Amino acid sequence: MTDYTIFHNPRCSKSRQTLALLEENGIEPQVIKYLEDTPDAATLKTLIGKLGLDKAHDLVRNKEADYKAAGLTPQSQDDDVIAAMIAYPKLIERPIVVKGDRAVLGRPPENVLALLGK
Repeated sequence: MTDYTIFHNPRCSKSRQTLALLEENGIEPQVIKYLEDTPDAATLKTLIGKLGLDKAHDLVRNKEADYKAAGLTPQSQDDDVIAAMIAYPKLIERPIVVKGDRAVLGRPPENVLALLGK
């Protein structure tokens, strides 16, 4: 079993690059295709904490059409943002790589090197 997990969207170039970077470093992460296997509220809250984000909105792709459809604003409450990410998983910023109690966004992909100790 691997120590690494990636919340991955195979159609996203940054997500593909991040996965490739992990593999180039000998890591075969658990791959969660979050558009098909959407994280629940508890998982999203845990990810937000591991990423060190101040609020759920910091994990949202606010340029997606679903952002407006969900009625979100930068002032939206965390529970509302998390509910929107579950209803519209395309809103979740990607890719997210997790190791233990830490996580990073693979934007840019080189951010994952911090989890690798490089």
